[in-house]
Amino acid sequence: MNRIRREFMKVRNFDLVKAMQIGTKSISALLLATITMAPAAVSPATTYNDTVKPNFSHPIPNVPGKSLVAVEVSYPPGGASAPHRHSNSAFIYAYVVSGQIASQVEGQPERIYRAGECWYEMPGAHHLISRNVSNTEPAKLLAVVVTDTDDHAVTIPDHEGGSR
Repeated sequence: MNRIRREFMKVRNFDLVKAMQIGTKSISALLLATITMAPAAVSPATTYNDTVKPNFSHPIPNVPGKSLVAVEVSYPPGGASAPHRHSNSAFIYAYVVSGQIASQVEGQPERIYRAGECWYEMPGAHHLISRNVSNTEPAKLLAVVVTDTDDHAVTIPDHEGGSR
């Protein structure tokens, strides 16, 4: 009887040790995944990968020298626009078509806008942040600009190779 009990205890202890090792490995893997992925969820975008698509452009007939221009700005998940300035003739109205976009103009706090929300930017504004808040879903905004008709550089990137 003692022999049977000893054999049973060996098997039982082995299963317990094995289960603890598997549990420890699972917990370790979960912790590693959490630590590895956590910074990606909160870190700002470092690549500027927005896509700007012209939507509309036409001189305003009753306001000589001014035009109305509209562009769609699309952001992939985690995407952003490079910091940029707007020309001194460009008054901008931005409307979030889909997703959530974080925006910050110099001298103002960063703010998150959701689909259906809008904001404006004054001529000459320095746009520090414009990015998709989500790392899993795309976002899109429509920028409508009143600008001088002969002003073709409505957005000037802070550095070469940035946003349009």
